[in-house]
Amino acid sequence: MPVGRTPELDELFRPRSVAVVGASNRPGHVGTSLFRNLLQAGFQGVVYPVNPTWKSVSGVRCYPDVASLPEAPDLGVVIVPAPRVAGVVRELGARGARGVIVISAGFREVGEAGRALEDEVVRAAGEYRMSLVGPNCFGVFNTDPAVGLNATFSESLPPAGGIAFVSQSGALGAGILQYGIAERIGFSRFVSVGNRAGVDENDLLGALGDDPATRVILLYVESLADGRRFLEAARAVTERTPVLVIKSGRSAVGERAAKSHTGSLAQSGRDELYDCLFEQAGVQRVETLGDLFRCAKIFAKGLDLAGPRLAVLTNSGGPGIVAADAASRRGLELPPPEPTLQAELRPRLPPIASLGNPVDMTADASADLYRSTLAALLASPGYDGALVIATPTGTMTGAAVAAAILAAKRTSAKPVVGCMFGLTDLSSEVGTLEDGGVPTFTFPEEAIGGLGALARYRAWRARPRTNVRTFPIDGAAADAVIARARADGVTVLPEYAARRLLEAYGLRFPGSALAATPDEAVRQADRLGYPVVMKVASPDISHKTDVGGVALGLADSASVRAAWARLDAAVRSAAPAARREGFEIERQVRGGKEVLIGLQRDPGFGPIVVFGMGGIYVEVLRDVTFRLAPLRELSARHMIESVRGFPLLRGVRGEPPSDLAAIAEAIERISQLAVERPEVVELDVNPLLVQPEGEGVVAVDARVVLAPPSRSGPSA
Repeated sequence: MPVGRTPELDELFRPRSVAVVGASNRPGHVGTSLFRNLLQAGFQGVVYPVNPTWKSVSGVRCYPDVASLPEAPDLGVVIVPAPRVAGVVRELGARGARGVIVISAGFREVGEAGRALEDEVVRAAGEYRMSLVGPNCFGVFNTDPAVGLNATFSESLPPAGGIAFVSQSGALGAGILQYGIAERIGFSRFVSVGNRAGVDENDLLGALGDDPATRVILLYVESLADGRRFLEAARAVTERTPVLVIKSGRSAVGERAAKSHTGSLAQSGRDELYDCLFEQAGVQRVETLGDLFRCAKIFAKGLDLAGPRLAVLTNSGGPGIVAADAASRRGLELPPPEPTLQAELRPRLPPIASLGNPVDMTADASADLYRSTLAALLASPGYDGALVIATPTGTMTGAAVAAAILAAKRTSAKPVVGCMFGLTDLSSEVGTLEDGGVPTFTFPEEAIGGLGALARYRAWRARPRTNVRTFPIDGAAADAVIARARADGVTVLPEYAARRLLEAYGLRFPGSALAATPDEAVRQADRLGYPVVMKVASPDISHKTDVGGVALGLADSASVRAAWARLDAAVRSAAPAARREGFEIERQVRGGKEVLIGLQRDPGFGPIVVFGMGGIYVEVLRDVTFRLAPLRELSARHMIESVRGFPLLRGVRGEPPSDLAAIAEAIERISQLAVERPEVVELDVNPLLVQPEGEGVVAVDARVVLAPPSRSGPSA
């Protein structure tokens, strides 16, 4: 975005004066409704309509052009046809405006002609160091009473609150505002970024993370403007403010066909890549808009769940069971009350009450029983918070139980979340609870979803902090491998060259040698020791097993000669045009679990490190995870723990655990290579054989793809 913006984006959120270029009196016109909205929201600054057609707009003196304004506006809002926008932006900049919101459409979203217009708008804003929102956006609002800014064409705003919302969709943003009004959900800030020609989600994360009125940031994104910058911005913000995201749509799969397992996995697994990026940044992804705002409702109350242990109190068994099932899916724990607490509760409760967790007081429960039981559960050190499910009965009114819940809540700082069932309208009781700091939901699984998000955020903030490790490498050897490839005009390294590059970064391989003839293959096998593996050496063959180019378990010289003849015929038949340099003869490694470590350099995200269970079926099983390089120690460990096959690595049925520390170090070494060697655009180590704990890892096969010589490699 333009370099002149202030980090807090005050020109967008706290302008002292706003000029609306394109303000109108014409019914149904966006300029009419937006200008009227500015006035009706109680904007505390000065508003100037600009339009040569009108002498006044909504009773306010109108100016024919920007140059005629009596002062420089902090913020300009532009609602004119697309071809005129760049000129208006320049006029605003020349007059001294610091920010501009372009509502107008007809830019990049309509094709190349629109893209050219948008580029001109960006240049105009850049010339005057202005912050630019849009074009093709719904606008910006700030509910702070000291500002009262509604620079959108939504006639009504939700109440003031702690939720900031950033949306790439204007239409969705408009619907969300109406939802917030209907559900009494309070917002602090709202920004529709439109085409993101200037300000994007990364700029807004920093500004909103520093906003004292914002307790949670919500994002609706269809793509990310800069995945690497998002990681850095979000990781900093989530240390102090939770960020929730709903991601829709799919990105382009990449700018070239993948030549490695890793490349194929990264390009076909874009959605999983976003999942891993969000996890690495501490951002919580939700699946639906309903989930987004139900979770936000809890965060907006400023609740803090110190751990996953939850008490569920109910007067109806069914909803309690639903809550328990949902808790198990969301990573929350429902431990039963300690014996001393059970002894305290037993005399108070009806004889048929259940003293497990959920605590079911049955339909005979009174409002006072809700108060005393909830207070006792909150006082117990065995619980970090509570969910209260209440179904008003003939003897217990909704108002009475709401008052009882609030009375118990006042005895503890632990979070309390409510769920109110009833055949009658309970909106008044729900409002009472909400106003008292108890977020309340219609169904128990909704409440559990929000509490689970709260627990995950607390775990993220409490995580141990680790750094990016840098390992000593043989830089000269790595330079020599790449220089030789450049001299030979090679982009896909032969395996022996790939091995040398990875060995320079500290990965261990079994002994091997390149043989050009059957006799040389036998000599090398005798030297290395049997059994050996034979693999075709060709820069044109990505997956050797696909062309019959691999033989395992060769136990003597006769089997080596026979394998040479067999593999030579198979490769000639399957890949007759492939260049061949002979066969690699490699000492066969026995035992160990097969994993994969790889690298894919993405134009939007930069270097991506991939880890998963390895072997020839990796693209079928897709048991992989992704992180952006450089990786910290903790991220490398999380990669290992997040694959479905992790229990196999940890050890099952009496097997010794695998060397997890050695896997983590290998991942970090590949991460270091990704940062230091931008020429490497794809890399596979598959399989990497993991030995029992303390015995390390051994790379058995490697694949490295370099950027074409004419293209400078992407930077990390």
